[in-house]
Amino acid sequence: MDNIEQYIEALIFASEQSIRSEEIIYCLQSAFSQDFSEDEISGYIQNITNKYHDQQFAIEVVKVSNGYQFLTKKNYHQVISLLQAQRSKKKLSQAALETLAIIAYKQPVTKPDIEQIRGVNCDYSIQKLLEKELIAIIGKSEALGKPILYGTSILFMDYFGINNINELPQMKDFTNNTASIGEESE
Repeated sequence: MDNIEQYIEALIFASEQSIRSEEIIYCLQSAFSQDFSEDEISGYIQNITNKYHDQQFAIEVVKVSNGYQFLTKKNYHQVISLLQAQRSKKKLSQAALETLAIIAYKQPVTKPDIEQIRGVNCDYSIQKLLEKELIAIIGKSEALGKPILYGTSILFMDYFGINNINELPQMKDFTNNTASIGEESE
């Protein structure tokens, strides 16, 4: 089996979302009736990553959501963004973006909690986010009436290119310390 690396490369390429090492191992073991170790697969993935690190390729293998995915290199993001904007017919509304942000930062969170923060009904926004698979139902609260708990999905992490929720920007990342009123005292 000399071309295992090519099979792994094909699996990463064909996967719509990031593919985990365990999934790669399962596919290879099922296809070839041969055992593969996590270290062996990691070595092959490292070789593939090194191959696409070369400047002749516009894509690279990136670890996202504890899996691997082919993405375009940062040098090409501006052009890709234009394509995405042109093709994107159904963007998230401002209400859906606000709802998604609340869920991302406060998860697990109930619909009444979201509505209390936003001050308006969120039924439609939550339904659209569920349809787009950016959020998921992750359980039920122990509060009165046992409301549904919402959290972000793996697709959310893929979409935003993060491995876990802790990689979301924090409020301190958005503050601008240069803007102030009055004179500075030393």
